[in-house]
Amino acid sequence: MANLLYDSLFGVHAGKTAPFLHLSNGDIVTYQDFLTRAAQIANVMVQSGLKPGDRVAVQVEKSPEALALYAACVQSGLVFLPLNTAYTVDELTYFIENSGAALIVCGGTSAAALTPIATSLGATLETLNDDGTGSLMALADNSPKQFATVARGGDDLAAFLYTSGTTGRSKGAMLTQENLLSNAQTLVEHWRFTAEDVLLHALPIFHTHGLFVATNITLAAGGSMIFLPRFNLDQIIEMLPQATTMMGVPTFYTRLLGDSRFTGTLTAHMRLFISGSAPLLSETHAQFEGRTGHRILERYGMTETNMNTSNPYEGERRAGTVGFPLPGVELKITDPATGNTLPDGEVGQIEVRGTNVFKGYWQMPEKTAEELRADGFFITGDLGSIDADGYVQIVGRNKDLIISGGYNIYPKEIELVLDDQPGVLESAVIGVPHPDFGETVVGIVIPEAGQSPDLDAIMAAVKQSLARFKHPQKLVVLEELPRNTMGKVQKNILRDSYQSMFTGA
Repeated sequence: MANLLYDSLFGVHAGKTAPFLHLSNGDIVTYQDFLTRAAQIANVMVQSGLKPGDRVAVQVEKSPEALALYAACVQSGLVFLPLNTAYTVDELTYFIENSGAALIVCGGTSAAALTPIATSLGATLETLNDDGTGSLMALADNSPKQFATVARGGDDLAAFLYTSGTTGRSKGAMLTQENLLSNAQTLVEHWRFTAEDVLLHALPIFHTHGLFVATNITLAAGGSMIFLPRFNLDQIIEMLPQATTMMGVPTFYTRLLGDSRFTGTLTAHMRLFISGSAPLLSETHAQFEGRTGHRILERYGMTETNMNTSNPYEGERRAGTVGFPLPGVELKITDPATGNTLPDGEVGQIEVRGTNVFKGYWQMPEKTAEELRADGFFITGDLGSIDADGYVQIVGRNKDLIISGGYNIYPKEIELVLDDQPGVLESAVIGVPHPDFGETVVGIVIPEAGQSPDLDAIMAAVKQSLARFKHPQKLVVLEELPRNTMGKVQKNILRDSYQSMFTGA
């Protein structure tokens, strides 16, 4: 039996001397160099006693070696568990213990703090630093450059990704080889990637966006990546002329628009800009197209499913929407109370089904049964609608729904009005406890640079546009919204900050 994911994404490039990674220092890592490094790491892990199906917990900075570790796990049948570099030791303890990791790979500065955890689990601990040094690579240097690929099928686990855990403990989403491969192959075709493409990659690789979308697509297409450690505005502008495509979060694009060096001339040769992981403001869409002539392609995915929908490559890329379901993905809008499918235009919970949908949550059968229906549809927790033309619009998370005085209020509807007001850069709408209504609406407003929005005028505009029960009881001005590493607004933090605003508790 073959190894479906390795053979399709990695093994097909054996012996290939074409560039795979272009590094910021000018170095080039060829496909052959990369696969050799992965084979050496695989030998280290297997020689240490790891067996197919064992979990490898990885909290390291982005580097070619870190990416090779992912390839090594695939080749040796191990389950790759990337962890956010911002996680504290307490957070890591939960992920490592919950996953039952057999190997922990961390930066050298974290080794002392994580060694007791490894010891308690009977796990091995190795280090990998951002410059490629560390105990793991020292062992790899002395390991064979060939590795006998372990046979794995489409239903075998390839990776764990833990959800953000904004409500309760994080859940380990189990992703199979088929989940990852099918989505990558679909996106290559849908977004027209070829071996000629050079992807500007400034995303982290502990997240599905940078790892399973950007990297797997590049591998599936046989292209190359400009592999930057992180988003650095000067580096991005310097490297753009060498790229054909770019994937980013909305923050990437707003920062580029804030720099006068970012022009239509600089981007004239580019084929495609893609945005995801957080909603892109309509204003950003318009500014980007006005500056460059390019229409950003926005799509929708999540930890448990990889990518579900995308605006079209050819045709209208409609701001405020995430396009259409991808080929092979079924999407429906359902009533949260009954599970019945709702007519187009009505807001409900988004459910998806396809080969991209995960296998379930690690050691959480009850939670899996709650969110993954017997017929294969996954209840995403996102609220949305489908318009008359078939475009999908996300209006928020189910947990962000505000129920005030018995009325359902969708924050996105109010945010769109607030965002349109003079002097407002962006907004976030939350529900907070209220003694009379149960919950009430609070609007958080972020001013444009150098502006002081007129809150009275904003409230007047809201009252003109929206029904009374949707009106914010209070508007709050902040310098910026709290976001996670992928740019998503952390409304749970805002709710915690303002939960006693009307109750005095």
